[in-house]
Amino acid sequence: MNPDKRRYEQLRETRPELFANPAGTIFSILHEPEAVAEAEREAADRLRSAGLPEAWARTGVVYEDAYGLRVRDAVRFPDGALGTYIRDVGPRAVAGVVVLPVLDGSVVLVDHFRHATRSRHLELPRGAGESDSPEDDARRELAEEVGADATTLVPLGELHPDTGISASSVAMFYAEIDRIGRPDTGEAIDSIRLVPPDELRDMIRAGAITDGFTLAAYLRAVLLGLLPG
Repeated sequence: MNPDKRRYEQLRETRPELFANPAGTIFSILHEPEAVAEAEREAADRLRSAGLPEAWARTGVVYEDAYGLRVRDAVRFPDGALGTYIRDVGPRAVAGVVVLPVLDGSVVLVDHFRHATRSRHLELPRGAGESDSPEDDARRELAEEVGADATTLVPLGELHPDTGISASSVAMFYAEIDRIGRPDTGEAIDSIRLVPPDELRDMIRAGAITDGFTLAAYLRAVLLGLLPG
């Protein structure tokens, strides 16, 4: 067995919930070796016909680092055809946290340069999960990014940031804080802004806020009556 498939089998053993086929499953994950091999062959045939590398049909863990991994599953599609499907999996079931901090009635935003988009974004503090406690991760992100401690921390529920490719969820929180510190320049945060809720609403309406985590946490906080809508 090649290393990619061996790692995939380890993942199936340690996190079986990621590979379940619950009732009503549309894309069924195939586990029997013969079915997996047939799915790889059919995917390879389609890739070859399109002039693309047949290696893209190989199932298993195709990439992994400290922040997550990408797997390619053998699947049965809704029409009965076999093939393969890519998805991303975080190192933990809850891959990260986003926190909506409020100081003296204003929402705390950070001006963050993001490598992925090569641009700046006004957004809420957030980060990867580093423990088995989302609450602890939320408090850590507040301390690291805005130098704050939460006097109140209220769960806002889960967010699946990209259901098309990501298997992970992010925990959202509302926090009341009593101070802010200096921005974490090591995380490419230039400044911290205090924005009244009505101004934040107008910024969202105008398209000045495009970060999906920020939009989701704001909406949930408004619907739960924690912020004026």
